[in-house]
Amino acid sequence: MGPRRTEPRLDRSVTLNFVGDWGMANFHRICSWLTQQFCDRAGPESRVAIWNIRNGGIEAVVEVFTGEKQLAIATPAQLMSTALTGEGIFAPYGPMPTLRALAVLPQNDRMILAIDSKYGISTFEELRRKKPALRIATSRNDGTNFIGYIAFAYMKAHGITEETLLSWGGKFVTATRPEQAFELVVNGEADALLQEAIMTPWWEEVVERRKFIPLPAEEDALDRFMSEQAGAATPHKEPVPQGFWKSLSRPLPGLDFSDFVVLVREDLPEDIAYLLTWSLVETREMIERQYRHLPPEKSPLSYPLQPRNMARTPLPLHPGAKHYFTEAGYL
Repeated sequence: MGPRRTEPRLDRSVTLNFVGDWGMANFHRICSWLTQQFCDRAGPESRVAIWNIRNGGIEAVVEVFTGEKQLAIATPAQLMSTALTGEGIFAPYGPMPTLRALAVLPQNDRMILAIDSKYGISTFEELRRKKPALRIATSRNDGTNFIGYIAFAYMKAHGITEETLLSWGGKFVTATRPEQAFELVVNGEADALLQEAIMTPWWEEVVERRKFIPLPAEEDALDRFMSEQAGAATPHKEPVPQGFWKSLSRPLPGLDFSDFVVLVREDLPEDIAYLLTWSLVETREMIERQYRHLPPEKSPLSYPLQPRNMARTPLPLHPGAKHYFTEAGYL
């Protein structure tokens, strides 16, 4: 896919700092793509560093807001809108009104609870009625972890708090990263998985080989989640389709945990923001190639990327990004 128009260039050299993920997941891959495309078109001494996170992801957003870093990627995209007003998980840090977005990169994901079939539980109603001593593997709800924050709120909306689970003789067994939570299941330390990234091989392992039963989200619980966590996420309009896992015999409602948002601060120079956004859109073929060995519905990055959808961000667009999308006819 060739460029749509004359490539933008920066005559001066700049040094930027990006924040990705823990080091081996999708955010780092995206950052690597973007660093190369940007530096190919910036001054000859331009350099971009990619920093990893150690906790649950909130540090990436905070570091962009404070100016320590210039760009970060975060998910779920809609949750990041609450950073503007300092609500929910962002409350300890206060409002971050200067955060802006360059684009959204699509990912079709849900938060799902799946339980070992030995319990004979296939609905949240059965779970509440049977009250098993269930060990649920998920991410830490430690104030830094977006996955853990949403997971605990999702369970609370279904009437199951940590205290409720303890009263049944069960508990949450937690880790930081999704694959670490999966390992808790593999190691026999948990008999239920509450996670996102449903397109990953470990979810297929849990549902297909280990015969865990995914529970459909209750509609009133999704409504309750929205009333208590306004702006944090949205109930997905479409359930996980029948056959997504071979054993899934009917559509599965779940909580939306979709999309990656590319974050910057409003004082990032406009020409830099423009070039970064141009690179995200005009060279998207480069990142799509890295996922095409996977079916689109099982890819951690949904493809093909649609520029008009990339421009629909949960935070205001940076002026440089808005300039690009408007000029290109996508706004």
